[in-house]
Amino acid sequence: MKYYFNKILKTKDFEKAIEQVKEELSKEGFGVLTEIDVKETLKKKIDADFKKYRILGACNPHFAFKSLQKEDKIGVFLPCNVIVEEHDNGEIEVSAVDPIASMMSVANESLGEIATEVQQKLKRVIENLI
Repeated sequence: MKYYFNKILKTKDFEKAIEQVKEELSKEGFGVLTEIDVKETLKKKIDADFKKYRILGACNPHFAFKSLQKEDKIGVFLPCNVIVEEHDNGEIEVSAVDPIASMMSVANESLGEIATEVQQKLKRVIENLI
């Protein structure tokens, strides 16, 4: 099973892509709790050059709360990560974790319905990007 879904955007502007992703996440009830600039972090920590690559830690509080009520250790999988990366050819790709793939490692069947709902929301986020 593929553990993410993704899309290549039409835009070639990295920062505009980040804003578009945040807007689409918001439409589906997600907020961005964390934002990690991997390029900047790697340069600062180990003086390594890397492409533009941002990890957005997205959380839908309603679904996070429901999940935590059913499985208190589910927090190891939260928030849902969405990455925005710029390839060498200038293309911008957005990828989101597939929560169903994550939940396969958890022995709690009651999380399946929640994971399916979150998956549908994240898929809409990716599909609505241009």
